Amino acid sequence: MERKNSKLTGAFAKVLKGRRKSAGLSQEELAFRVNLSVSYISLLETENRQPTLTVIGAIAAEFGISISEFMSEVEQSIV
Repeated sequence: MERKNSKLTGAFAKVLKGRRKSAGLSQEELAFRVNLSVSYISLLETENRQPTLTVIGAIAAEFGISISEFMSEVEQSIV
C-alpha cells in the first residue's frame, strides 16, 4: 500500500503555510515555537514530509486551535 497521499500532503502544506503566514511567522519562528527544526517545517511546507500526530498537535496548539479544527481545514483544502 502506498503510504504517501500526495493530495493530503499537499493540502496539509497549503494550510500550514497559510496559517503560518497569517500569523505573521517565519518558518524559523514557527520552528522555534513548536520545537522543530526549520528544515523540517520547510519539508512539510514543500510536501516532502508527512507530519506525525505529535507534530500536528504542536502546530495546531501554536495556532490556538484543536487538531480536529486544523485537520478539518486540511480536509477542506483537498482538491
